[in-house]
Amino acid sequence: MKAAQIINYSKTIKAQVNEVPVPDIQDHEVLIKVKAAAINPLEMLIMTGSVKLIQDYAFPLTIGNELAGVVEKVGKQVHGFSVGDDVYGRLPIEKIGAIAEYAAVDAAALAIMPKNVSYEEAAGVALTGLTAYQGLHEELNVRSGKTVFIPGGSGSFGQMAVPIAKTLGLKVIVSGNAESRERTMQLGADQYLDYATQNYEDLLTNVDYVIDTLGPSEFKKELSILKQGGRLLSLRTGPNKRFAQDRKFPFWKQILFSLAGAGYDRAAKKQGVEYRFIFVRSDGGQLKEITSIVEANQIVPALHPKRFTIAEINEALELVATGRPKGKVIITF
Repeated sequence: MKAAQIINYSKTIKAQVNEVPVPDIQDHEVLIKVKAAAINPLEMLIMTGSVKLIQDYAFPLTIGNELAGVVEKVGKQVHGFSVGDDVYGRLPIEKIGAIAEYAAVDAAALAIMPKNVSYEEAAGVALTGLTAYQGLHEELNVRSGKTVFIPGGSGSFGQMAVPIAKTLGLKVIVSGNAESRERTMQLGADQYLDYATQNYEDLLTNVDYVIDTLGPSEFKKELSILKQGGRLLSLRTGPNKRFAQDRKFPFWKQILFSLAGAGYDRAAKKQGVEYRFIFVRSDGGQLKEITSIVEANQIVPALHPKRFTIAEINEALELVATGRPKGKVIITF
């Protein structure tokens, strides 16, 4: 089978397509014939070695973190899936490999595909959906009636975060580009700010929660709009002491992450708020709940107009690396 692989960490974002054996499955896994796989900024972090302190990999490494496809074979201990099922999922971080013709995946990471989406669309739901779900439920521990602001929330993450936040009874404010206003409001956002003409730091105050999708350049502005006791959750700014402790990393790693995130933690403490960082994990049970939200709200993620083949993997990676896709970038098989 064909698989997109790297042979080492490198600052050059480039993969090669290799012929490799179809993987054998363990008793708790299913073999998936991949129909579509999504490319995320996470691919760049993995390929450059930027997250190797969180998860290091052996080489050659088949890349790709989320997929949709058809169950071809079922392990002896697997229940709830049958050959022929349409499934999707965010692969366990310790065993990725979505950009390949076949993938052996822990059944606990998978769910039956939402009925209202195609394989390509389903491949673009899992990672952002789980990030939103885990961020709101576990990291922010949100309470109904509170306010959440998502700067840069007009993209694929916001498409999932907005309806999930609304199901939890939150007031949702989003900033993004003018073209995405109508779509985001239809998903349930209560207020939308056009980043080109409106500065959120001048308009918002006493916000309970902020979910940062933009990174370190926005950190101080995001802190400034939070109320005392509020929480800032970042998808991009960087891990800290709490992140390492929550994941029960060895002591030496906890020290490293404490040092790396010390500046963020100090700034948050000075404002009387809490800073958290998320690195999303696979969870098939949560994905089932996300499936219900996707179906109930008829959510269809925006996809980049061009579908790429595995032979065009480097063109697709470059598109995501530049930050200019018009929706999720999808490899189809």
